[in-house]
Amino acid sequence: MPSAPIFDRRNVLVTGGAGFIGSFLCERLLRDSKVICLDNFSTSQQSNISHLLKNPDFEFIRADVNAPVDLAAYPELERFKVRLQGVQEVYHLACPTSPKNFDRFRKDTLRSNSIGMSNMLELAVGYGAKFFQASSSVVYGLRPEDGHPFREDEYGSFDHLTPRGCYDEGKRFAETSCATYHDVHGLDVRIGRIFRTYGPRQPLSDGHMIPDFVLDAIDGRDLVIYGDDSFRSSLIYVSDVVDGIMRLMSLPEDPGPLNIGSDYDIKLSDVAAKIMEMTGSQSNVVYRERLPFMRELGLPDLTKIKERTGWIPLVSLEQGLKKTVEYTVAYKDILRPPFAL
Repeated sequence: MPSAPIFDRRNVLVTGGAGFIGSFLCERLLRDSKVICLDNFSTSQQSNISHLLKNPDFEFIRADVNAPVDLAAYPELERFKVRLQGVQEVYHLACPTSPKNFDRFRKDTLRSNSIGMSNMLELAVGYGAKFFQASSSVVYGLRPEDGHPFREDEYGSFDHLTPRGCYDEGKRFAETSCATYHDVHGLDVRIGRIFRTYGPRQPLSDGHMIPDFVLDAIDGRDLVIYGDDSFRSSLIYVSDVVDGIMRLMSLPEDPGPLNIGSDYDIKLSDVAAKIMEMTGSQSNVVYRERLPFMRELGLPDLTKIKERTGWIPLVSLEQGLKKTVEYTVAYKDILRPPFAL
């Protein structure tokens, strides 16, 4: 199977392509590629990709990565000439991330990081495709006591038997899978360790901090921080993450894992206050017990990605929050789940 396109545009596969980051990645890839978006809508939504469905270079396939996927068997992909041209790149982002419904998806999360991972790596080997794994800052474990930013050569530690283990240990196993397939099959794999990301298209009323802050602010409810007043985090805007992924994939050789995130530390209470200011809200900030999926994570050391790719975050927190507020206000009545209070 050819590893380079034999027609005018390469074929790329994005798993989790209807998700938050995945949908923005699909948009970016459509500039110079034909995009096959694969998703099962477990924690994503069709509205994220509705504007792409009329693009002749885009095709959505509803499927689960935890089952084998034969792209050549889908008649809707015949115009992509998959049997002849194959697939040149695979971007693997499929993994449930639902803070409020974390327990519901624990088995799916475990399977996505193991069975689904294996299925997509085998697919990439079959096509000779370059492979991107959307890893996570969770592989480093908890924020270090001295607060130093995590370098890519550091090895975190955490209890793999906690409820979070299906995600945290799962992401570590997924990275191990990438390294193994590289060693055994010579697969060109790229690993991006993505830190806490925000922006439009995040699910509403599902425990994701920023959209929930905006909803509560405009509805006059308390803004809930699952932790205490000291809870800090870095926040990277979604378009900067996509740019980091694209730069990583464009490198001629695999540089090893790269951090993709913001090294600017901020208290969540300050973020909540900024959102209340932007929305003119008179709401209050309250603190509750932390959700299993919501914890204080460390900061990334960005030296390596800057040196290897020239990447730097471009969207300021003020700009990113403004775009997120505008999106949430515009779509809250359409996208809010019917069970939201």
